[in-house]
Amino acid sequence: MPADCYVHPATPLPPRGLIERAERLSTSLISDVFGRWAGAPGILPITGLAAGQVVAGPALTVRTRPGDNLVVHKALDVARPGEVLVVAAGGTMERATLGGLMGQYARTKGLAALVVDGAVRDRSDLEAAAPPVFAVGVSQLGPYKDGPGDLRCPVSLAGVVIEDGDLVVGDECGIAVIPRHRAEDVIAAAEAKRVAEEAESRAIAEGTWDREWIDRSLRIHDVPAVAAAESRTRGDFS
Repeated sequence: MPADCYVHPATPLPPRGLIERAERLSTSLISDVFGRWAGAPGILPITGLAAGQVVAGPALTVRTRPGDNLVVHKALDVARPGEVLVVAAGGTMERATLGGLMGQYARTKGLAALVVDGAVRDRSDLEAAAPPVFAVGVSQLGPYKDGPGDLRCPVSLAGVVIEDGDLVVGDECGIAVIPRHRAEDVIAAAEAKRVAEEAESRAIAEGTWDREWIDRSLRIHDVPAVAAAESRTRGDFS
């Protein structure tokens, strides 16, 4: 009997200029300006990402039964160029959600990246023929193809809620997610922080980096040398 697959309406694609701006940022910058929680911990680059490369695109969300990829195949069929396939697979490492052939097909569809909250396989094939892949890890065990699942629905990856069309940014540190209705504001804030950090980098190189804020943030208590030695002897580190 065919399995159920609920397909929600697709969201409009964002302007290409917005994506290009995101590709010049890092996930760290985005996280810093967006409450320091925008990332999905544990989902890391597996293949296809060059040193310093950043990928970005609107999410094509998929919810599937852990260990099953039937609806992931359907998602690839309906994918639009520039989208990032985002698969909520329960974080399981028992079976790979996709592998080399699906990765190759994803490239022909023009996907910007593949993000899986779970395992993938065929690392070398993915490296050779797929868009950049982010996942929890690698497993040689293949998936079932029974369903069910949903497409373009809200999903949760590592505790981060992602809706179809949200902006997904990936780099060597993992992925960050920006709600589509806040993308312009968050990207602008990250751009401003990048400029500020570039100024700090120049100050470090010139030996002028302001460190006074550290002491302003701490209440320093100097411990007398004799008391410190006695404390170490007693093993008192409280």
